[in-house]
Amino acid sequence: MTEARRLYQQIADQVRQLMLNGQYPPGSRLPAERDLAQQLGVSRPSLREALIALEIDGTIEIRMGSGIYALNAAKPVAPNRSLGESPTELMQARAVIESAVAIQAAAAMTPETLAALRDILTLMQTEIAEGRKPLEQDRQFHLSIAESVGNTVLYEIVASLFDERHSPMSDHMRGLFETPETWQFALSEHEAILAALEARNPLAAQAAMHAHLTASGRRWVEN
Repeated sequence: MTEARRLYQQIADQVRQLMLNGQYPPGSRLPAERDLAQQLGVSRPSLREALIALEIDGTIEIRMGSGIYALNAAKPVAPNRSLGESPTELMQARAVIESAVAIQAAAAMTPETLAALRDILTLMQTEIAEGRKPLEQDRQFHLSIAESVGNTVLYEIVASLFDERHSPMSDHMRGLFETPETWQFALSEHEAILAALEARNPLAAQAAMHAHLTASGRRWVEN
């Protein structure tokens, strides 16, 4: 059974067809994202994902601060190549699930778990200060909260969604838009989550987790 094409793939097909029709020949610059999104009648986040997919395929080149340039729309594209889930939809799913997990985690916190979470954030701060991306500490933080609930199914869902960030789509987007500044924002948001867990406040933990993952999604697709 053929897998349904994701929205970003459908939009990428539209852009590729415009190029094949000669509207944007190789070497030409495509319109700005805002204008191209209006032309196609799609949202800018969805267009951003489509452009990332086209760059991975070698159809366009995104030059930060310069624009989007057509390369080769005639290049054959593997129809079933999996680039991963939509980063926007992925972060929306994480926000729904992990904010619900945070409610239960607030009631399940032990001094040992809280101390471990604090240690993770200390290491995260060190990694950022030394110019490294704290990917492992970020993963440990989210998975430790999920693990504290004691539900294997929830833990595996959280782990699976988190690890989707290593798909070609998400990995490429991170390389373009993650900076020490965005990581510092993430750290501050993690601090708010931990403060709510330390207070054993389930509603505050839910709100802090939802705010963090919603903001993370915006940073990926709106920068």
